[in-house]
Order: sequence, then C-alpha cells, then structure tokens
Amino acid sequence: MSERRRVFRIIVRGRVQGVGFRAFVAREAGRLALAGWARNCDDGAVEIVAAGPQGALQALVETARRGPPAGRVDDLRAEETNEAALVERRGDLEF
Repeated sequence: MSERRRVFRIIVRGRVQGVGFRAFVAREAGRLALAGWARNCDDGAVEIVAAGPQGALQALVETARRGPPAGRVDDLRAEETNEAALVERRGDLEF
C-alpha cells in the first residue's frame, strides 16, 4: 500500500534570496520525486509548496533548513495544507 500524498507549505526566512535557494530546494525536491513550486516573496522570504509522501516532505524540510552554502536560514515554518495550494499561487520555479 502506498503512502498517502500530503501537501506542505514551507516559509523560509534569512539570507534566502539571491543565493540559489529555490534551485537548491528544487533539485532536492526532484531527487525526492516531489511535485510543487518555490517563489521569492516580497518580504524577502522564500515560499515552497510541495506534495508527496510524508517521509519525502520531511526530508525536503530538513534540506531547506540547511539551505545552500551561500544562504543562511534564520527561521523555517512548515505546515500541512491542501491540494489547492499547489495551484492557487504557482511559484516562479516549479518542480
């Protein structure tokens, strides 16, 4: 029996724009076979919405918490959301 698909919204704050953060997250999401998107927010944060099995989503959260070498994560908040989040506001980097 396959694991139920879940959807997480992740907001990351710190030095996360202009450092390859979205591409870093998208590569990991692809490796984990997750679907979703990432976008830069006007307030300097990065918003990520990803869908897939719980274990893969948790791995993505941990990767985002580390961030790329040039970045710095000061705060990360992840919450479960619904499928509508995948299409309500598409990001500028889809995976």
